[in-house]
Amino acid sequence: MNSEHDEIAVVGAGLAGCLLACFLARRGHRVALYERRPDPRTGRVERGRSINLALSERGLDALRRIGLDRQVMADALPMRGRMIHPVAGEPQFQSYSAAGDRAINSISRGALNNALLSAADALPGVRPAFDHRLVGLDPATGEMTFETPQGKVTATAPVVLGADGAGSAVRGQLLAYGMLSESLDFLDYGYKELTIPPLGGEFALDPAALHVWPRGTSMMIALPNPDRSFTCTLFWPTHGTASLASLTSPAAIERHFATHYPDLVPLAPNLVDDYQHNPVGVLGTVRCDRWQANGRVGLLGDAAHAIVPFYGQGANCAFEDVVELDRCLDECGDDWVAALPLFQARRQANAEAIARMALANFVEMRDRVASPVFQARRRVEHALERALPGRYVSQYELVSFSTTDLQLALAARGYHRAASPVDLTVAAAAAEYSAVVLHHDRAFDLIEDVGGPRSEWVAPAGTLT
Repeated sequence: MNSEHDEIAVVGAGLAGCLLACFLARRGHRVALYERRPDPRTGRVERGRSINLALSERGLDALRRIGLDRQVMADALPMRGRMIHPVAGEPQFQSYSAAGDRAINSISRGALNNALLSAADALPGVRPAFDHRLVGLDPATGEMTFETPQGKVTATAPVVLGADGAGSAVRGQLLAYGMLSESLDFLDYGYKELTIPPLGGEFALDPAALHVWPRGTSMMIALPNPDRSFTCTLFWPTHGTASLASLTSPAAIERHFATHYPDLVPLAPNLVDDYQHNPVGVLGTVRCDRWQANGRVGLLGDAAHAIVPFYGQGANCAFEDVVELDRCLDECGDDWVAALPLFQARRQANAEAIARMALANFVEMRDRVASPVFQARRRVEHALERALPGRYVSQYELVSFSTTDLQLALAARGYHRAASPVDLTVAAAAAEYSAVVLHHDRAFDLIEDVGGPRSEWVAPAGTLT
């Protein structure tokens, strides 16, 4: 295969790879964008593959930088909170923000991918190559071998960037050369996607919420789609007497959902067919000790740090990787030998932070969101945010509605958890009514550490008469 040797190779034309190609082309680089699958714009979609995602501020920040945010957001469906569905009783809404004005956005994964791919394809110097599956890579020379419908072909690049997902072939090649080590931590849970079609041409559920059915050992969520359907994702152990594998007949499927998800059954006429034919997805966390080799081969996005989906930050975090790599190239004058190690140094701890938060959020969504104690704590946190704007900020606010370092968001969670519900309630009440707390302890110090300098409403005991 004829190939220009000055083309930077981006392996993977998914969300991160296409965004990366846009950023690199705007820097003046020539980019070869390789993808193992056919062109996704042809309309072929893998059944059961996740069709929507939650786009929040970290992802939007990246899209703004290439002028694609308005186009993408035109079809977005803002979700301002969670709608919790109990087994019996009415659903309860839990706002994401104190004022109720912030939202994460349900976006079609395919539409977003196509928009990014078309944006990259329209830039001078970007050359997409579909049906190219990487099967060989020499990290020392940048020589790549691909399997294509026409047979094996080779190409060489000065820099090879792996944005090819959790099962990254680029990472696999670096692993084979002994240039990194990896850990793959899979949950014993899997997921299966189901569909709620429109009802009478309209949404069957409130489209302004992410719907959650917390059931302890299992959980289901539903996100709205532009065609007024909902995509439901059932999370359940993959094996066992109560698992994704345990429902082996239409009658068993119907019986299980009627018992545990009764309000879903009348809204999902294709429930049995979806359950029987949609594949089971795996859930896990990928970690690597190194994200680059020789300043010539690099990893980003899921290829470097795949996470479980329970914070809705996988794509957002990958987009943030691209922004940080672009920043590192600015600071290093496009010297890849300097930029790739700097990128890893800045992003690796943040990736680990969101991986830990995503796992913790799984437990929260599965077990705790329906708890009166959890709901009371959330109300107190919102009261503090209203009373102390910019000084007390919840972890969810930091992660979803800002570009604050994820390490700091994780630390904030630790600080907030160190304060007891009673401490938080007293602090919220004091702030709300401009009172002075005649009590001072470590918990209040920790609240202050998160938000900034000491508040006037906290005073050490015995200092006021």
